[in-house]
Amino acid sequence: MNFKEHIRVIPDFPQPGIRFKDITTLLQKGEVYRAAIDQLAAYARTLQIDVIAGPEARGFVVGAPLAYALGVGFIPVRKAGKLPYESIQAEYSLEYGKDALAMHVDAIQRGQRVLIADDLLATGGTIATTVKLVEQLGGVVAGAAFLIELTYLNGRDKLGDIPIHALVQY
Repeated sequence: MNFKEHIRVIPDFPQPGIRFKDITTLLQKGEVYRAAIDQLAAYARTLQIDVIAGPEARGFVVGAPLAYALGVGFIPVRKAGKLPYESIQAEYSLEYGKDALAMHVDAIQRGQRVLIADDLLATGGTIATTVKLVEQLGGVVAGAAFLIELTYLNGRDKLGDIPIHALVQY
């Protein structure tokens, strides 16, 4: 399936010069959304993972159904201050600003193999921060899976030798 046909590109959002890749047009088509999750699940099965971590918020709409399809747990990686229990956090940079992510201190057991799932790999800041949090809790990042990769932003460079799979590249 050509997933690119189902992704809307919005110029100058959220600021001039950025061409935002809108996945809502993919998500609203059940058969396309299912096909995307099925393809990511096929990739994830090769990694022998224990759990999936997805950064807020679009990582939830990729990671949670992927975890369900694989029969593994899902760990929400939230913006700082949003988790109700004791958590760890780390700052990161976006293409257009700064933010911080957090995870509960008991979200990952030492040695668990973790797949990080999100909608988009851009500069790699969000995912590198998620990797840092997973590793801080003793998890092993087995791979990362995305609907979209913006290759021109070189996000892979921040992730070292972590296996990466994206359904669509721009």
